[in-house]
Amino acid sequence: MKILGILNVTTDSFSDGGKYLAADTALAHAEAMARDGADIIDIGAASSNPDSKAVSAETEIARLAAIVPALREKNLPLSVDSFSTPVQRWALAQGVAYLNDIHGFADPDLYPELAKSDCQLIVMHMVQGRGVAVRTTVPPSEIRGRVTAFFDARIAALENAGIARTRLILDPGMGQFVGADPENSWILLRHISDLKARYGLPVLISVSRKGFLRKLTGRPPAEAGAASLAAELFAEANGADYIRTHAPASLRDGIKVLKEIGKDWR
Repeated sequence: MKILGILNVTTDSFSDGGKYLAADTALAHAEAMARDGADIIDIGAASSNPDSKAVSAETEIARLAAIVPALREKNLPLSVDSFSTPVQRWALAQGVAYLNDIHGFADPDLYPELAKSDCQLIVMHMVQGRGVAVRTTVPPSEIRGRVTAFFDARIAALENAGIARTRLILDPGMGQFVGADPENSWILLRHISDLKARYGLPVLISVSRKGFLRKLTGRPPAEAGAASLAAELFAEANGADYIRTHAPASLRDGIKVLKEIGKDWR
């Protein structure tokens, strides 16, 4: 299992907006997460929560350009989290290891360039087809069918464009990305193994500090670490291949403890 450390170089991310906007602070945080056990640094330069403001591709690229070359020099595997086609093109030119798209690569005009590259593609499901998350009512009875219908169609489209299936990582989405009802996220967490069995592809789970956890516990984002870790450890135990988190050290320690407990001690 690989850990993606979340690096938000934004003004309005729901949990740490503005905290790592300065390049020196962002670089220091990325290096700290790598020391703490992050295998990949996942960099987002534009927020996608329901309360975020639009960011131009030029601004997004400028924020990324301030840190991506320096991080690549340190040989840190990088992921760029963006649904903007110009930003994705820029990231491909930088040779990043992963692209992470909350819309699962909805722009077919980019497919020829994706096919020529060798980066891994994190294909996320989201109930809206475009833009940032919007508080949308989706009945829990529908969410699994929506996820599989999305992946059935999108995987086929990417493969038909010459993109190797082995480069795909599936993210079912969590929190507001899968609707306003928290039960939708709980359902998808409970069925990670079904998603893996259906597609035979690695699965990424990103629950860190999300609203469905905070609603259950009554905690603000800054105090949602314990709830996030519990959900992340459940995901790892149920087959998640990648986990995207704000707290790589806690997750790495938790996994070590569970693996030690699971040893045959007799």
